[in-house]
Amino acid sequence: MFGKRTTFGGNTPGVGEPARPVQSPPRPAAPAIPARRASDTDSMAARIRTPEEVVDVRAPAQAQRDKEYFQTKSAIFNALIDSIDLSQLATMEQVAAREEIRDIVAEIIALKSIIMSISEQEDLLEDICNDVLGYGPLEPLLARDDIADIMVNGSQKCYIEVGGKVRLTNVRFRDDAHLMNVCQRIVSQVGRRVDESSPICDARLPDGSRVNVIAPPLSLDGATLTIRKFKKDKLTLQQLVKYNSISPEGAEVLRILGRVRANVLISGGTGSGKTTLLNCLTGFIEKDERVITCEDSAELQLQQPHVVRLETRPPNLEGEGEITMRDLIKNCLRMRPERIIVGEVRGPESFDLLQAMNTGHDGSMGTLHANSPREALSRLESMITMGGYSLPSRTIREMITSSIDVVVQAARLRDGSRRITHITEVLGMEGDVIVTQDIFVYDILGEDANGMLIGRHRSTGITKPKFAERARYFNEESNLVEALEKSNVEQRELLDS
Repeated sequence: MFGKRTTFGGNTPGVGEPARPVQSPPRPAAPAIPARRASDTDSMAARIRTPEEVVDVRAPAQAQRDKEYFQTKSAIFNALIDSIDLSQLATMEQVAAREEIRDIVAEIIALKSIIMSISEQEDLLEDICNDVLGYGPLEPLLARDDIADIMVNGSQKCYIEVGGKVRLTNVRFRDDAHLMNVCQRIVSQVGRRVDESSPICDARLPDGSRVNVIAPPLSLDGATLTIRKFKKDKLTLQQLVKYNSISPEGAEVLRILGRVRANVLISGGTGSGKTTLLNCLTGFIEKDERVITCEDSAELQLQQPHVVRLETRPPNLEGEGEITMRDLIKNCLRMRPERIIVGEVRGPESFDLLQAMNTGHDGSMGTLHANSPREALSRLESMITMGGYSLPSRTIREMITSSIDVVVQAARLRDGSRRITHITEVLGMEGDVIVTQDIFVYDILGEDANGMLIGRHRSTGITKPKFAERARYFNEESNLVEALEKSNVEQRELLDS
């Protein structure tokens, strides 16, 4: 259970450098690879990376220093385990436990006459504390709020996503067993396990970060760990406007959709910001409404006082005890909900969600994976069909059109930015075809010198959409019309000319 510590912070917000071990041999001449300066980090994140920038080549001397560091750390760690009562340590507060470990490790270093500088000793102490009490070499990454994803591919490769770009770090685990120990520590906190008999596991960290582990023999190059980081600060629509994910007028339309109890389906690809957008829309739910959320991994951060949070449960080792999303949605219909929020629709539970939307639970919301609003409706129909319902296609489509008012499309563009690209209204049926109309769209106009895309949000000229009647009921019609007229770029350009 040892991990090579990587230092993050200060003037090097990018990939850190490993702490230097004891009695390291002189560093050889640098290999013929462009050196990465700390000042280059921000500019690297803003452009498409070249193969030279993502390949992390360690010189033989660096590998030898890593080996010596792990040997020194192993000797100190084994001595620590022999001299400390782990059961008593588990009952102590986190801060007190760290201080206790630090005192004992300092004594061990002195007794073994290990020569190291104060900074090297501090790095070693931090590493051992992380291994005993935390998540080993992942601790520095988990502490950074600017990281969106952590992707560990075996014990020797760890990638992170920062600013929409995937970057390789110098974080290493001692070996595959060390990585598996960290994975087991994570999943055991939510009462789950991962090993050869149960090699796939979904879990979450105490802060809500979503974790997926797939272990050998399914993962051929060692265990693979993926962590979707949980933002400490809940994003709001105002912040999305600040980050140019949506224009102020588009944000006003989204606010009205949340306020007037429209049934909203949020569509998008992986990492496009669907859950973040869902969190933003739920911020406009009235405080006196009873809201029930159903999720595979609890991620939503609703601020209303009357919220019931439900989470699915996987089967046990005997294959029993599974609670599916469909079970949760069926049960929450008996809990007198006013709104039902589904974290992600993946299967036959879509049928139950549509029924809930169509039977008095206005303002219900959910997310699913799709690349466009029309594809989202098509996927919804496919999921219902795959659930074993022998219904005609027209019947399913009529149910979709009568249940869903608006589809909001989120996308992660090729420059790493996240944008809300469509706000699309579901109108009804023409023959056997679902009719939709775009209310708000995002146009890509080009890119700047740094490779960042330039675009604009605009309305399509429809100032009174179908849900304007609902907006009138909630006294929001004038705000809706004003927002759509302000964002009508083509009309403004025509008037200016």
